[in-house]
Amino acid sequence: MATNLVSYIMQFLTPDLINRIAGALGLDRNDTQTGVAATVPALLAALGGVAAKPGGAQSLVDTIKQQSNVVDNFGSMLGTGNSSSFVEKGSSLLMSLLGSRDQSSLVGAIGSFAGIGHSGGSSLLGMLAPLVMGLIGKQIGPRIDAGSLSNLFASQKDQIAQALPRGMSNLLGGTGLLDSLSSTAGYATTAAEQAGRATTAAAGQFGQYASSAARSVGTSAHRAAASTTPSWVYWAIPAIVLGGLLWYLLSDQTTQVAQHPTVVPAQTQNIVVGGVDVGKQINDSLGEIRTSLAGITDAASANAALPKLQEATGQIDKVAGMVKQLPADQRRAADGLIASSMATINQLFDKVLAIPGVAEVVRPTIESLKTKLADLSGPAGTVGTR
Repeated sequence: MATNLVSYIMQFLTPDLINRIAGALGLDRNDTQTGVAATVPALLAALGGVAAKPGGAQSLVDTIKQQSNVVDNFGSMLGTGNSSSFVEKGSSLLMSLLGSRDQSSLVGAIGSFAGIGHSGGSSLLGMLAPLVMGLIGKQIGPRIDAGSLSNLFASQKDQIAQALPRGMSNLLGGTGLLDSLSSTAGYATTAAEQAGRATTAAAGQFGQYASSAARSVGTSAHRAAASTTPSWVYWAIPAIVLGGLLWYLLSDQTTQVAQHPTVVPAQTQNIVVGGVDVGKQINDSLGEIRTSLAGITDAASANAALPKLQEATGQIDKVAGMVKQLPADQRRAADGLIASSMATINQLFDKVLAIPGVAEVVRPTIESLKTKLADLSGPAGTVGTR
């Protein structure tokens, strides 16, 4: 089986094929590229959820077997001008597997994330669904059954979760479509819960100590009132104890803060176009590029990172369109945000391309990113005029 199902599917969906899909559906090429990068892992997560339900794996196997010829005929189908019937078939298949509510949620998330609207999201999902299922069947082989399918999805949870763009994940949050990936976030959830419990316990411990010290002070007051010994003695002893306790707890917290400092995000330049924070979009896109490049260590990880790099390329195109609308001073600020990151990103580009077997996977996308980023980080006033 494939070491990375998302990469296996994305390798089939070459830039040329994505361009042809965009043409067949009447969509923008860059929006389609962004949509494909989000649709593939999101659809796999949804299908994984189907396979995890009682009887769901067998239903999915039966549907996959019906798509055995899709992979071989997909390219020729795009050239027939008969894409609408193919899209309708794919939508019908998904409706039977996901149900109308989940299918509608998935369509809405794709349309919103890629900027192609509900209609575009529906068309793209309907076209890709039979292909993705056909590729799953082709990967497992002719002996596909409920067990082999379930095992495949179980082994691919981490890769699917990593390939799912952050924005797409946010759009699908609460729909249940990502429940099949929930175990990949288990460690983070557990850690957060443990941290919460530890904080509560510490607060409780402090309360117990403080309460005990307060009782001591109160008891000393009663003793002072009933004794001939100077009252300050009875007050001083518990006061010293309480002060020492506070010093210990506060110094301990200071030490912990010093060992685990809070990372404060850098302030994002306030650059707004039509209510959209362009500065934040720039920083988010550059951060995604850096993260994706840093995770590439071999050909397999390059294939896994490719969808996110392609997504970032589409986002940079959208940013460039917004930057064109900026006044000169804000355009200079946008240039500065990108220029300040280019040294690091260029070093990552060079490092990644030097890894054996990686260049042939990501070079076209990296070269495209280099050109777009160079245009955006040029002298103010040249953006969009080159």
